[in-house]
Amino acid sequence: MKETRRKPVCLLLAAVMCIILTGCTSSGNQAESVQQASGANGEKIVNIGVTDSLGGLNTLTVDQSWINAYAIGLEFLPLVQLNGEMNFEPMLADSITTEDNLTFTVHIDDKATWSDGTPVTAQDVEFTVLKLASPVIANPTMMYYVFEGVGDDGFTQEGASSIDGVKVIDDKTIQFTTKYPISMITFQNSYAAYLRVLPKHVLEHYSDEELMTLDWFSHPDVVSGPFMVTDYDTNHYISYTANKNYWKGAPKIDKLNFKIVDGSQVYAGLKSGEIDVTHHTMTAIPMEDYESIEALEQVEVTYGAPVTNQSVFIQTANIPDARVRQALVYATDRQQILEQLMKGHGEIVDGFLSSASPYFDESITPIPYDPEKAKELLAEAGWDGSKTLKFYVNSGDSTFVNAAQVMAAQWASVGIKTEILTVDFATLMGITGSTEYDLFAVQYTYAPVDPYPDVTWLLSGEGSWTGYNSAEIDEAMMVTQQVSEVQEIKAQYSIVDKKVQEDVPMFSAYVISAQGAVNKRLTGVKADVYGFFNNIHEWDILE
Repeated sequence: MKETRRKPVCLLLAAVMCIILTGCTSSGNQAESVQQASGANGEKIVNIGVTDSLGGLNTLTVDQSWINAYAIGLEFLPLVQLNGEMNFEPMLADSITTEDNLTFTVHIDDKATWSDGTPVTAQDVEFTVLKLASPVIANPTMMYYVFEGVGDDGFTQEGASSIDGVKVIDDKTIQFTTKYPISMITFQNSYAAYLRVLPKHVLEHYSDEELMTLDWFSHPDVVSGPFMVTDYDTNHYISYTANKNYWKGAPKIDKLNFKIVDGSQVYAGLKSGEIDVTHHTMTAIPMEDYESIEALEQVEVTYGAPVTNQSVFIQTANIPDARVRQALVYATDRQQILEQLMKGHGEIVDGFLSSASPYFDESITPIPYDPEKAKELLAEAGWDGSKTLKFYVNSGDSTFVNAAQVMAAQWASVGIKTEILTVDFATLMGITGSTEYDLFAVQYTYAPVDPYPDVTWLLSGEGSWTGYNSAEIDEAMMVTQQVSEVQEIKAQYSIVDKKVQEDVPMFSAYVISAQGAVNKRLTGVKADVYGFFNNIHEWDILE
């Protein structure tokens, strides 16, 4: 998510910078939302159970965590979206081309229209980029410094009406020009897939200051996607109604609800029918409920590819000795945790890449469980055991809360004391990039086809989640943007993963093959980690 260095382009789908909460409706409206989901008047209603709280619905100010990205993406389509086959599928754009990895020409689908009948245009795209690059709005996660005319801080001059590197060619064509080469995959994954285009004709009359808190985002009346929000509460629900004028075809279901629940409530919801769908990355289902959910006759269960990494990030400013960081891994019986807590649904890797990636190097053997080696490393580092490490964990992920307890006990056995601090997702994201924590864990999905943005952001020195940087990794990341052969790219990511294994600014507790579930009364649902909602307008309910 950066150039070959220091600024975030975007955070992927568990990926998640500091959350900026925007205005929302009162939680007192929750009863109304639940009543709407009862199916009155013969309406077709689908309830999706998720376990992360919503950061907000203003695409100009929120981060790009999974729930925010999907909640907004149902209303405002991106240019492209990754699908279950790990290909980028057209959404608003029907083509993106480049001849030199510097100039990217985007053509907007001629059929794309807003819900009020106005065509979606290149001017809408330009308007949205200008707002995301505004120093007044100052979104910290959608950074456009890679493009000509944008400052190295990711922002334009205040009040800018154009950007040199974002040029409208005609009503349906726009060109992006970068300061240095980036790969087509990175352009698609880091920009095109996260650029949720807004309607210029509706919003152009508002100042940047007004847009930051504009109530319109809470109940927009003009959208390009299949649904529009009618009501929401960041901790309880998001309710949508169908956009009957959706240019790809009117949705077959009338209303959609994201029900934000605790992980322990998911099984009961699926059993009772109050939850119809769970998502592999937005729904942290307790592992102890996996078999019970598999046994439900009315539910179809799928396990996704191992892409969701239960990452543990180490603030290297607080733990500067790599030997201590290595000791944490040697003292962790990751395979035992995978087998006992995850029932084997996943894998153990070192670095960022799992076997789902075309760049995965199977020759890298994960650091084994070896508590005696951990003790040796601690002795070499002069570790006296007097410091207690603060370990922050997402309270909404009950499985990893249990895993963290196991890890803390294993660390204690080699002389590393930890204090586990369980906090909600928003609080956890609020401390990222600070030195408040020594370690923190979160589920993070590194896009298998393009881990470049996340690697370069997370290992970007002071201010990043790890405080770590490496010239060797920076060089390898630069090369990935200049070559196209899979084996050449794989060789560079192998350099990265080996260096991460050596210096341990982060490590993977395990990579999850997460469970997803769909009620059999639904049709047209393609349950997968990626592309889950690409065809949501085709979802239907069996009569």
